[in-house]
Amino acid sequence: MVDVSTISIVIAATSVVAGVIYYSFMLRNQAKARQMDLFMRLYLTWGSEDMKKASGRFLALKIKDYNDFVKKYGPIISADPERERSQICEDIDRIAWFFNGIGLLVHRKFVDIRLVDDFFGYGIVLAWEKLKPLAYAWRKQYNTPKSFEWFEYVANEMKKRAERC
Repeated sequence: MVDVSTISIVIAATSVVAGVIYYSFMLRNQAKARQMDLFMRLYLTWGSEDMKKASGRFLALKIKDYNDFVKKYGPIISADPERERSQICEDIDRIAWFFNGIGLLVHRKFVDIRLVDDFFGYGIVLAWEKLKPLAYAWRKQYNTPKSFEWFEYVANEMKKRAERC
C-alpha cells in the first residue's frame, strides 16, 4: 500500500528530474542562439560596404608571386613609418584577419564548420589560395610562422568538407 508521503516524494523527485532536463535543453538552445548571434554579426560585417569593396579588389588582384606583389604594391609591412600602405595591402589585411578570426572560432568549436560552409561556401578556399603565396612569404620574411594560421586552417577544413561531399 502506497501512502501519501511516498507519492509526494515520487512527485517531488520527478519534478526535479523534469526541471533538470528542461534546464539542460534551455542551456543548449541558449548556447546555439548565442553562437548564431555571434556568427550573424560576423556575417553582417562581411556584408558591409567596406568588406565588399575590399574583397572585390582582392579577388581582382593579378600577381605572379610575392616578388611581383611587392614590386606592384609594396611590402605588407613597411620599415618606413612615413610610407603609406597601398589600398590592396589594407584590403588583404581586412580580409585575412576576418577569415583568420572565423578559422579560430571554428577551431575552438565556437562556430560549426557547417555554418561557415553555408554562409561563405568555397569562397574561403578561393581567398586562401590567392593569399597563400603571400602569407607563406610573409611568414618567412617577418619570422611569423603562425601568421594567418587560422585562415589556412579553415580553408583546409573547407577543402576536406568539399572532398567528402
